[in-house]
Amino acid sequence: MIKKQTLKSKPICKVTFGLSKKEVPGASKVNLVGEFNNWEETTTELTKMKSGDFKITLPLNADQSYQFRYLVDGETWVNDTEADRYVSSGVGSENCVVDL
Repeated sequence: MIKKQTLKSKPICKVTFGLSKKEVPGASKVNLVGEFNNWEETTTELTKMKSGDFKITLPLNADQSYQFRYLVDGETWVNDTEADRYVSSGVGSENCVVDL
């Protein structure tokens, strides 16, 4: 799940990233890993909601594109089905891209 909200007063877009519990059944932790955090695997953890879904909102620079993926329980890489597009990661998989 990706939702975008552009701020009128600043060149910022608030982007909500998320995965439903159906997409990551039994997951206890999901991290958002991408260009906006230098592909650091542990710094950007999504909040687990009461529903079992995972979400996080980040302020990102508007008019840019960012590659990202989700890391589930520190082991499994997952792509967002609602990404704007996908590009090769260079290591045999694809990265998601969000265009702002």
